[in-house]
Amino acid sequence: MTASGPFGRALCAMITPFTPAGTLDLDGAQSLADRLVSEGGCEGLVLNGTTGESPTTTDAEKSALVRAVSDAVGDRASVLAGVGSADTRHTVELAREAERAGADGLLVVTPYYSRPPQDAVEAHFRRVADAVGIPLMLYDIPGRTGTRIEVGTMLRLAGHPRITAVKDCAYDLLGSATVISQTDLAYYSGCEELNLPLYAVGGAGYVSTVANCAPRAMRAVLDAYDAGDTAEAARAHRRALPLITLTMASGLPGTVTTKGLLDALGLPAGPVREPLRPADRATVSGLLEAYELLIQPGQSDM
Repeated sequence: MTASGPFGRALCAMITPFTPAGTLDLDGAQSLADRLVSEGGCEGLVLNGTTGESPTTTDAEKSALVRAVSDAVGDRASVLAGVGSADTRHTVELAREAERAGADGLLVVTPYYSRPPQDAVEAHFRRVADAVGIPLMLYDIPGRTGTRIEVGTMLRLAGHPRITAVKDCAYDLLGSATVISQTDLAYYSGCEELNLPLYAVGGAGYVSTVANCAPRAMRAVLDAYDAGDTAEAARAHRRALPLITLTMASGLPGTVTTKGLLDALGLPAGPVREPLRPADRATVSGLLEAYELLIQPGQSDM
């Protein structure tokens, strides 16, 4: 892995492919994972997150996916497993099973809906970290969970030896920069429009949904920045914004838009599970147009 973070820099929040009948497509998952790593340049894959439709996959499906993808990529990329839930006991069970299935790390979201106070949030993460022997990436996304991981809480959790990273969707660059400046936590942008700004203040990289379809375009921003060409990094960031906007800010969940585009590109995806509904034809056409504007004519991004 690169020096930027414990799981690499360029991480993809991978979709979970399903068959046309809606069952888990492990062959498709292995094929997509291999392409993302070998051709797309992804240094890590995050499975069983919201992009991976974790609310509608079973515990057994989650475990099977981790095993299949870990087998497919081997030591070429980090494999992280989303294990978050609103129930601490269930989260611990998922974490232990993901570790047994071969995950290199865990993505643990703040308990949602019940909106626990900060001392309970901290205790939740510590319980999970104490239950396993692999590192944790905390997922701070208050817009979905209803609860922020406050800066003070993050500073305290940074002292735990297995809490090593954060997926940052808090939209608080000052708070993130404060934690980065005072801890060794590796901060990964979970919002593509903030990939470059967070990286510029010391972030470790990103966990990107858009990277399912355009992994090299996402990585090009960081590559240019690391090469010292900040102007090109900014240009690459701006070039990707139309696809980012249609994928992540069109009013549809990212997994819906991503699966629509992947299907149109002939890559493993399949349907979404209810209550989600597939992207309509006009949405997919717009995504394809933005993708083709981003990618060089006659080529694909992976």
